[in-house]
Amino acid sequence: MSLFEHPQRLMALSGLLLIGGLAMLLVGVVLAYGLEARLSIPALLLAHLMTILGPTLIKLGYVLRLHVLHRLARQG
Repeated sequence: MSLFEHPQRLMALSGLLLIGGLAMLLVGVVLAYGLEARLSIPALLLAHLMTILGPTLIKLGYVLRLHVLHRLARQG
């Protein structure tokens, strides 16, 4: 059985993506817009990348969760 055939694993994965994306977004915002004066250019670049990648992970986790719920509703 592959990863995408097991609904409980997919729900767990979607939860990890949602939590990880939120954490990445919050840390990125604090670093990029709160502590920018103390960061080097590479660290500041990484912080700004986190503000982009965090919401991307949130969106992927949400779509994955919707997919699993739709699939479970179709199965009955």
